[in-house]
Amino acid sequence: MNLNIQDQLFIVGGATSGFGKAIALALVNEGAKVIAIARGLDKLAELKLIAPNQINILAGDLVEEETLIKLLELIKDQPVHGMVVNAGGPPAKMVLETTLEDWDKAYHSILRWKIALTQAIVPRMVNAGYGRIVYIESVSVKQPVENLVLSTSLRLAVVGMVKTLSQEIATTGVTLNILGPGSHNTPAINRLYTKKAEQTGLPFDRVKEMGIQQIPVGMLGEAEDFAGLALWLLSPQSKFITGQTITIDGGAVKGIMG
Repeated sequence: MNLNIQDQLFIVGGATSGFGKAIALALVNEGAKVIAIARGLDKLAELKLIAPNQINILAGDLVEEETLIKLLELIKDQPVHGMVVNAGGPPAKMVLETTLEDWDKAYHSILRWKIALTQAIVPRMVNAGYGRIVYIESVSVKQPVENLVLSTSLRLAVVGMVKTLSQEIATTGVTLNILGPGSHNTPAINRLYTKKAEQTGLPFDRVKEMGIQQIPVGMLGEAEDFAGLALWLLSPQSKFITGQTITIDGGAVKGIMG
C-alpha cells in the first residue's frame, strides 16, 4: 500500500529507542522526512547516519519548555504533516507507595508537556487543513496494569484531552489518535519486571517468563509491528479515524470495548 507520505514532515519524540525509533525508521523507509527528538545526542547522531537527507535531529527533553522552543525554531515555516507524541513513563509504584512529589512529577512528565506541544503544533495543522497526530500512551488506559498507578492516572488525562480536542477540530482535516501498547519487547517493559522481581523475590527472567504467559497470544509484541499501525494512522489513509484509543496488547485487555 502506498501511504502517500513521501517528502512529508513528521516530528517523532523518543526517536532513539523502542516505539519512537521503530516509527522514525518506518517513516524514513516510506520516503518521509523526520525531526527526531531524544535526550541523547550520540544516539541521535547514529540515527541520522541512517538517512542523513531525511532525518533532522534535536537533542532535548520535551518535558522542558526549552526543547519546545528549539523545536519551533527548527521547524520555522515548514508544514508539519504529522507528529508522534512519545516519551518515557514514571517509576513503577503502588498507590500507597507514592508521594505527592511523585504525582507532581508525573503530571509534568506525562501530561503538561503534551498539552504544550499540542497547543503549539495543532493550530499550524488546522491552518494548513491537514495533520495527523499519534499519542503513544499505555494499555493501562483501558485496563489498569499492576504497579503503574502514576502512569495510568495521568495517561487517562491525556486520553480525555485528546478525545475532547479531536471533537473540537473534527472538521479541519486534522486527526488525533492514541495507541496504547501492552507488553512489548522494548526497554520500557523492564521496569515492570524489575519491580515485580523486587516484590516477589523471584529472578528477573522468571518474572518476565510469567508475564509473557499472561499474554493470550503467548509472546511479547515487537516495536516494528507496532510501527506499522502508527504509520497508517499518520497517513492520509486514516482520514475517517479520530479521537480513538487503540490498544496493541496481544489480547490482554479483557473488556468487550478493549
